[in-house]
Amino acid sequence: MPKDFRPAFNRLSHRARRWAGRLCFAVIPVVAIGVVSLPTYAQQLSERVARVQSLLSPESGYRLSVFAEVRNARTIAVAPELGGVFVGTRGPNLYFLRDEDGDGVAEDVNLIADDFKLANGIAYQPGTLFVADQHRIVSYDLRNFDGEKLGRPRILFTNLPDERHHGWRYAAVSPDGKRLFVAVGAPCNICKVSGLEGTIISIPVSGGAPKIYASGIRNSVGLTFHPETDELWFTDNGGDMLGDNIPREELNRAGKSGQFYGYPWYAGNDTRSPQFSDETVPEEVTFPEFTFNAHNAPLGLTFDGEDALVALHGSWNRTVPDGYEVVRVEFMKDKPVASNPFLSGFLRSNGEVIGRPVDVKHYIDGSILISDDHASAIWRMVPDG
Repeated sequence: MPKDFRPAFNRLSHRARRWAGRLCFAVIPVVAIGVVSLPTYAQQLSERVARVQSLLSPESGYRLSVFAEVRNARTIAVAPELGGVFVGTRGPNLYFLRDEDGDGVAEDVNLIADDFKLANGIAYQPGTLFVADQHRIVSYDLRNFDGEKLGRPRILFTNLPDERHHGWRYAAVSPDGKRLFVAVGAPCNICKVSGLEGTIISIPVSGGAPKIYASGIRNSVGLTFHPETDELWFTDNGGDMLGDNIPREELNRAGKSGQFYGYPWYAGNDTRSPQFSDETVPEEVTFPEFTFNAHNAPLGLTFDGEDALVALHGSWNRTVPDGYEVVRVEFMKDKPVASNPFLSGFLRSNGEVIGRPVDVKHYIDGSILISDDHASAIWRMVPDG
């Protein structure tokens, strides 16, 4: 760290010092800012995160804490064997977080790579990290990973649709560990797609040609496998500019390969797309198992016992904002039947947005991590007792 920064740096809190150090080396060019800008930014971020934490409301039976502060925190991949967590972003940066003393706060927040187009699609299995970038899928051998820097990537597939519109991928490893599933969004609001666009694909974890597992999907940014049935479940965001209340947004089940979910003939749920309303839908449509309010933007999800936890990123073009919470979707006899707040308060009564949840994952110790790309935080929900 440059000497001019050290007096101000040393006056910061432990968490703020970690942020200032990371920013100094990895995020903001030093030559472009004043001497105290980095420590000031880090302190302001910590203060903002603390304010957000004080305003959020966890589900009864849980307490909320801050696991880490990570700029633009998006997808989470927990790595128990490494004692840490990978965090992707909708940008070039990829981080590794580690809580070495087990106090529920990540002391180490390391920028381990910064050369992606969109490092949103990440998945982990012992020994390997997978990254589904905008244009390609790669993997990293973690046998000699020190928590500081990734090695050279292994190229698994290079011909993803290279479009930024809905180009932020989501990825998950199949329960048998043999295939990587990747969501590939449609490069538009509502349009006819081709090739791999608007699908969920799978490829062997060692690389190779993709197979289309599910199609007719506008933009899924969350998928997971049911822990008992091994069925794939995924969220899907509906079309924009059709009104405040349509189309409702989706939680889908893909129990087998080859199912078609309606897009673009359906803009979402059972709402027909106006530009294709006079056309015959070419395939039988599998409709969602559960729906959320229009423009809630359901993203990451995970199963928690018999229920599912789903991050609602929140609306951007709705007259009255909606979403902005993590919900517990309750199941009855293998069917989702209702949703209730799990972590709420990101949207204040005065319309202020203080956070936008993105991903939900179980941590090593059984707590639940929630990423927030607006507050730049990883929240930790800890069961009482």
